[in-house]
Amino acid sequence: MDIMDIKKYAAELIGTAVLVLFGCGSAAIFGSQLGILGIAMAFGLSIVAMAYVIGGISGCHINPAVSIAMFIDKRLSAKDFVLYVVFQVIGALVGIALLALIISMTSLGGIETTGLGANGFDSASLVGLNMTGALIVEIILTFVFVFTILGVTESEKYGSVAGIVIGLVLVFVHIMGIPLTGTSVNPARSLAPAIFMGGIALQQVWVFIVAPLVGGALAALVYRFFKVADDAKKSKKA
Repeated sequence: MDIMDIKKYAAELIGTAVLVLFGCGSAAIFGSQLGILGIAMAFGLSIVAMAYVIGGISGCHINPAVSIAMFIDKRLSAKDFVLYVVFQVIGALVGIALLALIISMTSLGGIETTGLGANGFDSASLVGLNMTGALIVEIILTFVFVFTILGVTESEKYGSVAGIVIGLVLVFVHIMGIPLTGTSVNPARSLAPAIFMGGIALQQVWVFIVAPLVGGALAALVYRFFKVADDAKKSKKA
């Protein structure tokens, strides 16, 4: 493993930790006062910040659903895919551990009261969304999010605005998703609080691992279909 590999993996760890700390932290610490838009903005702005800091180092995936899409689209090697996911999960655990530590030094009532921004369905959903609904919602939201990322990062001409576009898309998927599932679209972001919370959060977390990975993979397959069709059209004209 050379120094460039270490930098990439470290960037993914730090970026995911920041996303989880500030995104889940906004939901856990002051979610009732911030409201849906405030929490959504916290997640989106975390992405914007990290995109411009580590985007040139690792691509700023900080999400296994993004990494699996990049792997399917042949922008990421198998080795990097596996190690990106490993370091994303480690980063998420670091971020949620820092959040739990901060909460332990407040009068909020501990992680049991705050919930650490964990995802859920049925009784853990604000609107009582069932398991099937949670799977469908998370696949759709992740598809939209990752599909946008694939498009906006395909060409260097979008480089200056890519981080802003991606952040804003994460905001709008959270606006819809927070009342339904708490919005995952990121298996690492969901796994970390579930591990710390245990109980129903840990029992349900498989939905928020499987559905985003399916949504990310579908986004990559559809994007490749469009790209191949467009390339074929251009070759005919030539």
